[in-house]
Amino acid sequence: MTASSKDLTREPVVGPALIVRAGLCLLIVVSGLALRGFGFSLGLSAFVVKYGGSLLWAAMVFFLVAIVASHSSRLSVALISASIAVAVELFRLVHAPWLDAFRLTLPGALLLGRIFSPWNMLAYGVGVALAVWLDRFAVSIFDPRLRRHAGAR
Repeated sequence: MTASSKDLTREPVVGPALIVRAGLCLLIVVSGLALRGFGFSLGLSAFVVKYGGSLLWAAMVFFLVAIVASHSSRLSVALISASIAVAVELFRLVHAPWLDAFRLTLPGALLLGRIFSPWNMLAYGVGVALAVWLDRFAVSIFDPRLRRHAGAR
């Protein structure tokens, strides 16, 4: 096994990791809302706003799953997160009047999105991969039990 694959299957992390993950999740939510709310007025391209938001959404899903399933390995959390993200994207192909009406609201647009895009699935994959890296980095810094192992990975 390589160092990175060991990291994905190592023992689960609890305690300080939950606080770190909750903080990162909150930071990602705020960043995503800021990107969607102010991205265009800051001169960012539509590509960056749309797919950056999708990337951040998938990272948020990763951290929510990591918080709820703190006993699971990063690999399990990543696979569950990617599955949820792809399922939500595919769910956009389902249309019902009540569902389309919900999608037109701000919460509906933020949670479910409005329009199916296969490119979103690529953005979700990148978002989950970046979240795995960020989780490994941040947890190893803030969890004293992992500091001695961080350099060996």
